Amino acid sequence: MNINFNDYYIARKNVFERIQNTNTATKILMSLLMACFTGIMAQIIIPLPWTPVPVTAQTFAVLTAGLVLGKKYGVLSQLLYIILGVAFIPWFGGMTGGLEALLGSTGGYLIGFLIASYFIGYISEKYADARNFRKMSVVIGIANFALIYIPGLAGLAIWSYVTQGALLGIPELLIMGFVPFIIGDIVKVLGASAVSKVFLPKE
Repeated sequence: MNINFNDYYIARKNVFERIQNTNTATKILMSLLMACFTGIMAQIIIPLPWTPVPVTAQTFAVLTAGLVLGKKYGVLSQLLYIILGVAFIPWFGGMTGGLEALLGSTGGYLIGFLIASYFIGYISEKYADARNFRKMSVVIGIANFALIYIPGLAGLAIWSYVTQGALLGIPELLIMGFVPFIIGDIVKVLGASAVSKVFLPKE
């Protein structure tokens, strides 16, 4: 079986350019579809007994949103996910929704989704040579482990203080909101980087 890589590269570039150059209405629809994908992935959930923050697969959707849609519509997809989840669609982790989800223990992570999707989309749009596996792994790793977790842990700490009257120490905060998720997040970072390598042009 002969594989014509030149045809593959051309097709990959054409699809990417069509997505980038399509009209605004189509891009908004694509953002809505990505929001739906995020909501579906959020239902793949593993509750942990020692923390109110569950393991979910939704981060993979967040990390790929910027890659596929770019910074503007990638962040729009996550904004739609949050707004619709708060308004009336129970598609946050564990089929939850409403304002209490945004103000709850995982609200900070939702804010991080906006920052991370914008950052990945910005780098992917501006630096085509960063779309290879190695460089994009670094970019997506920064987005995941810094841009999502910093507001996520801050929100978890605030929630704990307001609702439980407890000011969490750094070790306890990390055990509740960071350490249990490292291995799964590495898999998601590598998976999103693979999406970049396979589907995005490098020029």
